[in-house]
Amino acid sequence: MTSAHKPSNPAISYDITVDSKAWPTQATLRKHIRRVCGHLKAKGNITFVFTSDRKIRTLNHDWRGKDKATNVLSFPDGDLGEDGRVHLGDVILAFETVKREAKELGVPFAHHLTHLLLHGSLHLLGYDHIQEKDAKAMETLEIRLLAKMGIKNPYQMPLA
Repeated sequence: MTSAHKPSNPAISYDITVDSKAWPTQATLRKHIRRVCGHLKAKGNITFVFTSDRKIRTLNHDWRGKDKATNVLSFPDGDLGEDGRVHLGDVILAFETVKREAKELGVPFAHHLTHLLLHGSLHLLGYDHIQEKDAKAMETLEIRLLAKMGIKNPYQMPLA
């Protein structure tokens, strides 16, 4: 099911596709997306896809050559949409991996989900973590923005 919404940052609109029944309701997912988008300094549209490990594993294999599930994939775009807004790209999350990681980290599912929504969105804005200095810049921004949302530093949490 797909739906379109405008979050608290009117410069960013978003679409949601949920193709795994394991995910919370769209209302709950929208709440987390609005929190994240409200802290992004960007204009455009983002598509958020909430899927399963099986589907994200296929995408990870096809696009990155990695035959395993992952928590989040981001596909930057930049094309102009029919509504005249720039489509920043797609952020795709896998329920089973997100849930497992939250449990391993000993953090609430909602906090881990918000972190990964932010992480994936930052990739659409040009951030990456391939080089150490870029990773540090991205992590620092994530930590700062998550703190504004009342979420602890995810990079200081030991695995349970």
